[in-house]
Amino acid sequence: MAAVEVVEIRRFPVKSLGGELLQTAQVEERGLAGDRLWAVRDEDGKLGSGKNTRRFRRMPGLLSMRAHGDGVVELPDGRRFAVDDPAGHRAVSHLLSRNVTIEREQQVKHHDEGPVSVISTAALRRLGELVGEPVDPLRFRANVLVDLPGSGFLEDGWLGGNVQVGPEVVLRPVRRLTRCVMVDLGQKDGRLLKAVADHHEMTFGVWATVERPGRIAVADSVRVG
Repeated sequence: MAAVEVVEIRRFPVKSLGGELLQTAQVEERGLAGDRLWAVRDEDGKLGSGKNTRRFRRMPGLLSMRAHGDGVVELPDGRRFAVDDPAGHRAVSHLLSRNVTIEREQQVKHHDEGPVSVISTAALRRLGELVGEPVDPLRFRANVLVDLPGSGFLEDGWLGGNVQVGPEVVLRPVRRLTRCVMVDLGQKDGRLLKAVADHHEMTFGVWATVERPGRIAVADSVRVG
């Protein structure tokens, strides 16, 4: 396969909050340094998410806030606070209409499925064809967006192989990523999730383990082998 490039790198310091677009990032065995390191936690111990599972609780309003890599959470009205500031936790609780704190990851990782999530421009084009308009990659909250020519869910073919990103990092895609209502937040008709469900078994993109850590950057070449 010919070399292709990284076109976006995104980090989400607090799980399920808005994150940040990066030009470069350190990739560790756990994933991007600082990614999903914190999570909103309710009184039952469940983590704020876009879905309800044994571990996660759907909390509408999470995406109205933004987390920054310097350990700061920004509210919709522009107020900012340190991620471990109890006064900030009270403000987030008021916004979400439930008592929550923001907790740092301990033994159990905050990721939904795996360390690094990857999507492609080819898959976005295919989904855009299915729904009749361009699809914003941010809806899928992936760590890495790779520019691939054509149209289709081409990253599915990477499963089980090695993907080298730049001169240092090697990823191993393990499984397709299962999607939830987060992809349709702010849209009335639910077209994205329905298209993913009808045409790709409720999955979009892949998650990967980190076989060799290092630094990645926008415009790094990506080689699949």
